[in-house]
Amino acid sequence: MIGIVVSRADRASTHIGERLLERAEWTERTDDARADADGGGTYHTLDASDAPAVPIVDDAGEPAGDAPTRFELRSFADLHIHLDDPTPAFSEDPAYLVFVSRHSGDTGPLLTCHFTGNFGDAEYGGEPGSFAPACPGVQRALVAGFDDHAPDGYGVAIEGTHHGPTDLATPAVFAELGSDDEQWDDPDGADAVARAVLALPARGATVAVGDPDRPRHVVGFGGGHYAPRFERVIRETAWGVGHIAADWQVAELGHPEERPDVLDAAIRASDADFALIEGEYSVLREALADRDVRVVGESWVRAVDDRPLDLVDALEADLRPVDDGLRFGERTDYVGAAGSDPGGDTHDAYRVVDLPGDLLAEAQGIDPDAARAAVERHAVAFETEQAGTRAAGRAALPASPRESTRTPDGDAEADSGPYDALVDDLAAVLAGKYDEVVREGDAVRARVESFDPQRAATLGIPEGPKFGALSAGEPVEVDGETIRPETVSREREKVFAV
Repeated sequence: MIGIVVSRADRASTHIGERLLERAEWTERTDDARADADGGGTYHTLDASDAPAVPIVDDAGEPAGDAPTRFELRSFADLHIHLDDPTPAFSEDPAYLVFVSRHSGDTGPLLTCHFTGNFGDAEYGGEPGSFAPACPGVQRALVAGFDDHAPDGYGVAIEGTHHGPTDLATPAVFAELGSDDEQWDDPDGADAVARAVLALPARGATVAVGDPDRPRHVVGFGGGHYAPRFERVIRETAWGVGHIAADWQVAELGHPEERPDVLDAAIRASDADFALIEGEYSVLREALADRDVRVVGESWVRAVDDRPLDLVDALEADLRPVDDGLRFGERTDYVGAAGSDPGGDTHDAYRVVDLPGDLLAEAQGIDPDAARAAVERHAVAFETEQAGTRAAGRAALPASPRESTRTPDGDAEADSGPYDALVDDLAAVLAGKYDEVVREGDAVRARVESFDPQRAATLGIPEGPKFGALSAGEPVEVDGETIRPETVSREREKVFAV
């Protein structure tokens, strides 16, 4: 169940609540056991199947994932930020809470969301140095919903963690309409927030992003209060973002070892094994490393994306770190399917080989995009140089010695080992320059006939335009005699050991 918290002290919150009730066929219920000010009295419930959004289903037609499929909306007298934990007000423990709220600031029309907590003092509710449990998967879905439904002229953003309530038993997120009276009274803005909330089950929104046992979460530090770098992570990768300490909140935190419990609480509430930092903050980086929280960059997050984290760990150990040029191919699905004994090492599912260096270099010189695509098509991961732009060094290929692969045209290519298939695809790239390319055992032979200026000179052909014509494959006339290109060409052959 998804718990929706409305504050009657917040004009935007009540407006969004009204739009939520207008947009679906809610069931009105009464809770006489709890005071009206504390979420009792009249409340409303809704099955997700009755919400104006088509649920995501799997191939069997069943709801995808473990996303909750029911809403319960309760209203409270106090402002959200001053509430005690509203979880007990609901008829059952919610999977997560959504506080629909106003946003205040000099930001113009804006839809925004964030988690709650205080890295320093609790000026706006909650407890100092305390954090409510985050729900990065829900935040991802809200941002997507805001993108879909934001009225013209509205921006979409996420914010750093700030204000209360903090003492929550349930993961929670604020979904806000901002940033001033005009927007708080805007029916289109309120409707956009309502539609994004109602679409959460259809988007399969759950608390965790990825595997709940090892979620794909980063805890964030640095940057402005509005967090474009972390927003990019949410929008453009498979990762979620937990609590974010903007620069001013990092200052509130102070030296992390003087208040170690606060840093520990932010990590724990984010359910994060990884941290993304904007700025230097060397002391903070050391403190995170001491807690076995890996500090990664945005490029690392983008490169890893949705690949199995255990596999990434093994590949970085067996090849090189992502930050040093490791890149991933398309065969992680094969490794995941073939896998080894779940209790064993992931790297049993691949083998590390040297890439065919000379052949790869020649192919990259002819068509770098096609050569890179060939490596990506057959590799689990591979090393690179030149800031990740050129494959070079070693690669991890699926361990199966013989398997069915696909040609660049999508045709089945059976009984070809991954390494042999890679060599064949690289050899095919050479056809863009050579007249004949042949694979012979442990070598690829490439032959080309090209213009021989020395031979042309012996036939009395003057340098200049006639050389150019013959080199381009066109005949020329010299002293009344026609000289054909093949007359002044010679065959060259290169052999690439594989």
